[in-house]
Amino acid sequence: MRYAVIMAGGSGTRLWPLSRKGMPKQLLPLVDGKSTLRLAYERLAGVVPDERILVCTGAAHLDLVAADVPELDPANLLGEPEGRDSLNAIAWPAALLAERDPDAVMTVLSSDHLISPVARFADALQDGFAAAESDPGALVTFGVVPTSPHTGLGYLERGAEVAGRSGVCRVEAFVEKPDRETAEGYLASGRYWWNSGMFAWRAETFLDQLRQLLPDTHAQVRELAAHPDRLAGIYPRLTKISVDYAIMEPVSQGRATGHVLAVGLPIDWQDIGGFAALADLLPRDESGNATEGPSVLHLSKDNLVINKSGDGRLVAMVGISGTVVVQTPEITLVCPLAEAGRVKELVAEVAARLGPDYA
Repeated sequence: MRYAVIMAGGSGTRLWPLSRKGMPKQLLPLVDGKSTLRLAYERLAGVVPDERILVCTGAAHLDLVAADVPELDPANLLGEPEGRDSLNAIAWPAALLAERDPDAVMTVLSSDHLISPVARFADALQDGFAAAESDPGALVTFGVVPTSPHTGLGYLERGAEVAGRSGVCRVEAFVEKPDRETAEGYLASGRYWWNSGMFAWRAETFLDQLRQLLPDTHAQVRELAAHPDRLAGIYPRLTKISVDYAIMEPVSQGRATGHVLAVGLPIDWQDIGGFAALADLLPRDESGNATEGPSVLHLSKDNLVINKSGDGRLVAMVGISGTVVVQTPEITLVCPLAEAGRVKELVAEVAARLGPDYA
């Protein structure tokens, strides 16, 4: 049967102080009053039934996730005792599904993406499931057809199309984030897709590749599936590594018995990874300012201002350009928009100086 796993871990420090340890970014009502987790769940309508949708999140956020997607069985909400990167957020659910259903075929989705049109995405998911079901050795990833020479994303190098499966091709290589000139070459060649970080495969196929590449992790997640009561003792000991580094890249290089396929996604796709992406969600005034909440900007342009003070305080600016201002009841963040990607570093320094209360 077909299953879906939505990865909803992490605290989203690049959107601090909107997102905090107690309210991660995937649970913030960023889009028309809905969280990106809620939108990820709704995109599965008609593809995977509710009883076969799992969410992997931080244990501290289980109640918030349950409130955001009350349609899901609480038994399908998996709480990580601590974050151990994407490999384990996938391997643990894969082992659980294989324990429940040896024929399980699963898709893995992220909770911080914006995707449209949803119908086209649903069609691609069906293609991914079908490719995984028909090819026992396949790990399927989804490649977004690029619309610009993006330098903040990884890429997939496409090989030959799979016979009889339009839009499904072999993956020759995973490519790290390129510089501008390289990205322009990728776009011009037509041979590269953006790496979406979404997947489909037979649970047992994925676990078999894990066994070959990281046998200790394989043994540990299998033990977790058989003995859920051992979660607190086993999970923190898992090797912390991304699924791309641990599985997808080695398999694409022939270092295990499987192979990697890609399904094309000709969609509008955005990863809400930081303030630059968030600014694109908000309406802009004639000076290019994106604002939410009480604010007055005079002789200012190309700013992002989000006022969530909750007590009527105003954000007022004059003669300021290219700046992020975020005001919450406890914290005010000010930084150049061009440096917003370094907010994660700032959060680490805040925690080191003031403790966890402000993180």
